[in-house]
Amino acid sequence: MAAAKGFREGLLEAVPTLRAFAVSLSKNADRADDLVQETLVKAWDKQASFQPGTNLKAWLFTILRNEFYSQMRKRKREVEDSDGSITARLSVHPGQEGSADLADFRKALALLPEDQREAIILIGASGFSYEEAAEICGCAVGTIKSRVSRARSRLQEILSIEGEADFGPDAISTQVTNSAALA
Repeated sequence: MAAAKGFREGLLEAVPTLRAFAVSLSKNADRADDLVQETLVKAWDKQASFQPGTNLKAWLFTILRNEFYSQMRKRKREVEDSDGSITARLSVHPGQEGSADLADFRKALALLPEDQREAIILIGASGFSYEEAAEICGCAVGTIKSRVSRARSRLQEILSIEGEADFGPDAISTQVTNSAALA
């Protein structure tokens, strides 16, 4: 009990010099205070390994120095993301819904008449202009536009799409991934 009391008093006496050393290492008062606190916690936790009669301050300074360099190594591997922009790009919506939606789309696409399917694939998936698609199909530009319009309407009908809100992830998964990005 007396040894623990002496150890505690030794820790308290060392705080000002530990803080000064921590400030000199970290160049930041707040980080220095955190460093001193971590040092004291580790020292208290490991007091059984301290050899009475040896230099307590030197032991504490060694703990503080080691903790500082450990934190520096850790920070090198960390990425600063104060506004959450990096995290937001890392969060993704569940893939299984996208796969299921794609399978449904393929089935619906297969139900379209061949001329409409060809037109929507040329314009929507292949990126051709209406003029280029008309040339490929050997028909007028207006015919391609009509086929694409009918194909889009039919796909919306088959897939039960009423508006833009029906595209992409559902409201729940969007909320979850956005919440994760903000946390």
